[in-house]
Amino acid sequence: MRQLNSYFGQRGLVYLLPFLLLLTSCGKNSDGKVALGSLIRERVVLTATANEIVTALPFKKGDHVKKGDLLVQLYNARQKALVDKTIADVAEKEAYLVKLQNGSRKEDVAAAQATLNDAEASLVLAEKTLARTKDLLASNLTSKAQYDQDVANQKTSLASRNNAREALLKLTNGTRPEDLDSAEASLAAAKAVYQSEKLTYDQLSVVATRDGILDNLPWNLGERVSTNSPVAVILSGATPYVRAYIPEPYRARLKVGSQVMVKVDGIKSPFQGVISWISMDSAYTPYYALNEEERSRLVYLADVSLPDTANDLPSGLPAQVVMP
Repeated sequence: MRQLNSYFGQRGLVYLLPFLLLLTSCGKNSDGKVALGSLIRERVVLTATANEIVTALPFKKGDHVKKGDLLVQLYNARQKALVDKTIADVAEKEAYLVKLQNGSRKEDVAAAQATLNDAEASLVLAEKTLARTKDLLASNLTSKAQYDQDVANQKTSLASRNNAREALLKLTNGTRPEDLDSAEASLAAAKAVYQSEKLTYDQLSVVATRDGILDNLPWNLGERVSTNSPVAVILSGATPYVRAYIPEPYRARLKVGSQVMVKVDGIKSPFQGVISWISMDSAYTPYYALNEEERSRLVYLADVSLPDTANDLPSGLPAQVVMP
């Protein structure tokens, strides 16, 4: 983490550099025709979503990367197992829903019909037996116990016939709408769990979200990262731009699209730049709190785009924007 703190400390100095140069050079540029700044690229900080170990670092610091390139791979076997489990759960819910939608098989219906036929035949036999026993009992040719036994058999056969009839109706009437709705809701919930676990799994592979230069990899191979800590920093864009502080006397004549000359330390030929953004408010004390002399010291933050010929220039170089 000391490495990360050192990194951000250096970057902070880079962003403060234009202002420090502006303060120290007020005497040198008394005409106010030069706005001081530096070359910068937008920083994209990619963070870890889990407390896992770094298992792969395909790129090195300073490499050019494309959107979608894998920059840091975190340990994902545990999360992969969870994803596989949710896939199995979804498959189970889908199969159950299809079963309900298709209804009963022909074989099941035929078996239920056969059971009903058997139960009806048993009931007919039990009723005839009971009738004969009743006649015999009236003639004192059988016992009361035998009559009671035949009555019980008739009632048992009747219950079996009714049970078989209901079982057949259950198969032939189809699935209840409530059961279908419940199965569909259960499937939707299983799919949502899968999407959540899959997203967590995908985020363990930290990929570049923009084209640019891989500026920093704060963690080393084999280290366990902290959740939400930066794991990769990209300086986006092939060409840097100038962030400069425009003196107050020149602010009114400048707007987005204005062309200016840009001088970069170490480069002999100036670049033709275009102002892509300029602040509407001064960076420091508001003008109405200053007298006429002090107002000229106000500055306005601005971004100046550079041509493609400047794409190899490193970030952080001091630059001067010449006022038109």
